[in-house]
Amino acid sequence: MKTHQSTLHQMLVQGQFAVTVELNPPKGTDVSELLETAKSLSGRVHGINVPDNAAAVMRASPVAVARLLYEQGHDPVLQLTCRDRNRIGLQSDLLGAHVLGIRNVLCLTGDSPSAGDHKDAKPVFDLDTVEVMRTVSELNQGRDLAGNALEGRTTFFIGGAAAPGVESAELLHKKFAAKVKAGAQFFQTQPVFSAKVIQPFMEAVRPYSRNVLAGVLVLRSVKMAEYVNAHVPGIDVPEEILQELRDARDAHAAEAGIEIAVRTIQAIRPFCDGVHVMAGRLSHRLPEIIRKAGLN
Repeated sequence: MKTHQSTLHQMLVQGQFAVTVELNPPKGTDVSELLETAKSLSGRVHGINVPDNAAAVMRASPVAVARLLYEQGHDPVLQLTCRDRNRIGLQSDLLGAHVLGIRNVLCLTGDSPSAGDHKDAKPVFDLDTVEVMRTVSELNQGRDLAGNALEGRTTFFIGGAAAPGVESAELLHKKFAAKVKAGAQFFQTQPVFSAKVIQPFMEAVRPYSRNVLAGVLVLRSVKMAEYVNAHVPGIDVPEEILQELRDARDAHAAEAGIEIAVRTIQAIRPFCDGVHVMAGRLSHRLPEIIRKAGLN
């Protein structure tokens, strides 16, 4: 396996505005649609996040999908949650991912199984998010979590999550500082919907000297937006956006959601180091969103 660096890392180090998107693995083995969407994004994005059984819904292995994206020439960002594996399994998957060419890892807690489609599954949570970051840092230094030397170290670019606008300043600083100390080199945020949320957040975390990609969620309906507000921690869709989606009516709600996302990207761009666009079922329209937002 050739040695290479993360494209995303290089972009951020050079001070260039980075664009990442999210493509969820299929619930099954048919990856044709995902790969077709990924192909349409070639040359338009600097990284593609691959969720790890997001919302505790069982899907295809993110490591396998990340490898397929790598083979297309993309720079995958492997999402890794604490929910499903103990420290042995987590480290094994990380080593395997590195062998397969993946160089970015976003460390997350993961939703409780009670939120997903296998509600009787036993949660593991052997390590928390900060401990997983420390684990990746140890692997990068050539040793496992038990202190044993590795036959070849990893060179992961370590990411963490942040939630602007929904946590107190004190809690935000505490979490951010702990993740930086554990090894986080970049951050992707939960979705934001205006500059008035991301600007004060960026001012607060600039002393930590870490790159931040602001999350942008493409809303396809008011029903989706209301569900997100009620059930997804760390996300707050403002009332004015809910009303905009209501006014658009069902037939045009997706178009309104895309325009809101484009407008949000343009508004927040001056304040962050990049954007992370999450389009869900509208992922096939990511090239259009990126173009309309003036990102390439």
